[in-house]
Amino acid sequence: QMCIRDRSTWAMGTRLTEQKHLYAALNNCAFVSTGNFAAENFTKPFVFLMDMSMLGVGVGFDTKGAESVIIKRPNSLDKIIITIEDSREGWVNSLKFILHSYFIGTNEVSFDYSKIRPKGILLKTFGGISPGPSPLKELHKGVQEVLNKNVDRPITSRTIVDIMNMIGKCVVSGNIRRTAEIAFGEADDTEFLGLKNYTLNPERAPYGWASNNSVFAKLGMDYSKICESIEYNGEPGLCWLDNMRAYSRFCDPPDYKDRRADGGNPCLEQTLEPFEMCCLVETFPFAHSSYKEFEDTLHSAFLYSKAVTLGLSHWEETNEVIARNRRIGCSMSGIAQFLDKFGLHVLKEWTQKGYEFIQGVDEKLSKAFGVCRSIKTTCVKPSGTVSLLAGATPGLHFPESRYYIRRVRFGRDTPLHEALLKAGYKIEVEEHSSDGQGMVVEIPVTAGSNVRTVKDVSMWEQLALAAFLQENLSLIHICRCRRYAVCRSRWSPYH
Repeated sequence: QMCIRDRSTWAMGTRLTEQKHLYAALNNCAFVSTGNFAAENFTKPFVFLMDMSMLGVGVGFDTKGAESVIIKRPNSLDKIIITIEDSREGWVNSLKFILHSYFIGTNEVSFDYSKIRPKGILLKTFGGISPGPSPLKELHKGVQEVLNKNVDRPITSRTIVDIMNMIGKCVVSGNIRRTAEIAFGEADDTEFLGLKNYTLNPERAPYGWASNNSVFAKLGMDYSKICESIEYNGEPGLCWLDNMRAYSRFCDPPDYKDRRADGGNPCLEQTLEPFEMCCLVETFPFAHSSYKEFEDTLHSAFLYSKAVTLGLSHWEETNEVIARNRRIGCSMSGIAQFLDKFGLHVLKEWTQKGYEFIQGVDEKLSKAFGVCRSIKTTCVKPSGTVSLLAGATPGLHFPESRYYIRRVRFGRDTPLHEALLKAGYKIEVEEHSSDGQGMVVEIPVTAGSNVRTVKDVSMWEQLALAAFLQENLSLIHICRCRRYAVCRSRWSPYH
């Protein structure tokens, strides 16, 4: 009836939180801006993204720092060798040393990787199997090559995204998690718009997949070039930041609670300020027999999320914004199944009553915890693994088919590999695996015999459902509807 993120389930109550106090691992997502940083601090957004990604937090970032820093040639006269510690902090700091050398012009660095545990060793704190130093070496090489090509030039939006994507690939190869990123660019930045066009930029194919790419859109702008790109590969997405800052729901007048927001999380169901994190939790209303039962689930889900906001992170900037916002995303999945079971009018009743119920719960919990009310309380996640565990269709989406194949990546060295082989599942080597250890398994899935698929639902009905949920539950900022970008409007025929 509800489910928290899988990393939180694994991390809570363990040495990770109880001894190391890394409560960031309990959060789903974060955002960092590259704007407003001087050269000496320009490493911070990249370091933040790598640090949070290695804790299992999906991170959004923007390209507002483009042209703000001149890439310098490191001082090669006094080269220094740094021994990398075998820890998350060691990996993250190694990136920081490289970036400092190019952004500030400090001494050129090289690394001693001898302390990093060899490939195949069990990672007790973070889980998974050690990949050895290879992914980190590849990251260092890739970042240095990108920066060397741009010495004595202002950093570009492409260079920002390249580095962030290489970090994402490193984290994935490091077997910590399947990292999530979203890159926000400007709508008139032709370089940014072409980043996912691997005909134009074939060298980006090995790492360009690491982020969703979206542009900040304005009402009334010319969408023609963007639509050409969307038609080609489904990206970029469209992000109306003005709406994100102004509205909590479209049925309510503008409240401008999020006037400080500069972006959002990788699936963009939540607005976020720079360095902010957010805790999301999913509920599955179709799995309830009555609204009263659903209220009990909402109370438990919100209580969990509010409690997570009490845990301090190891980033000062993050703690400051969390203390001010206490942002929560109490979400709904399995909406296609709910419509099949109860119908649209019941969905409208449950979303409206549920939203008001959550506001009351937030008021009581905030007083009990001695903290402020949450700036946002609801969302509609596009979902993924969490909804699969519950046997639910993801978010508001209708399934592609009632029967389909789900492909999942995993490491060759994990115990899961042998178990899947014995069970007879089809397994292949991952095409872009840097060390040949990435595997992909095919799992047959059924979404249910009566659920309508996207072939049964017109584009307009899908758009109307998105607008309906924006009006009654939460402002959904990005959604894709069979390769069409959803335009945000206050109009909704879904009544």
